[in-house]
Amino acid sequence: MAYTVKEISEKTGITPYTLRFYEKEGVLPIVDRDANGARMFSEHYIDCVETVQALRSTGLPLAEIKQYVELYKNGNSTLQQRKKMLVHQKSKVEEQIPLLIKTLEKINYKLALIDAQENKFEKLP
Repeated sequence: MAYTVKEISEKTGITPYTLRFYEKEGVLPIVDRDANGARMFSEHYIDCVETVQALRSTGLPLAEIKQYVELYKNGNSTLQQRKKMLVHQKSKVEEQIPLLIKTLEKINYKLALIDAQENKFEKLP
């Protein structure tokens, strides 16, 4: 099935501008076009976008994502290099999880204090 830019943008949450930017930077594949020149996006493209989103959300710079994509394009001979990159990034994410949980707990605590203060003021005559 082929998708439009608008549909891809809606499915992934990435703006058309960002999609074009990622293509230009080489982190997304060049899109096929139909006879009229309209861009035709595939399910594989959506998977690529979601992979880039996931890697970006871990703080991986575009240059390193581009390196990963280039390795991917070179096929199975690069599996170990790609695995090494992903294992390293996975480790970074796993290190962030306890910090994020602690941050969330602090925010929840502050919200509870605010709620308690609001309830206290609401009960005053």
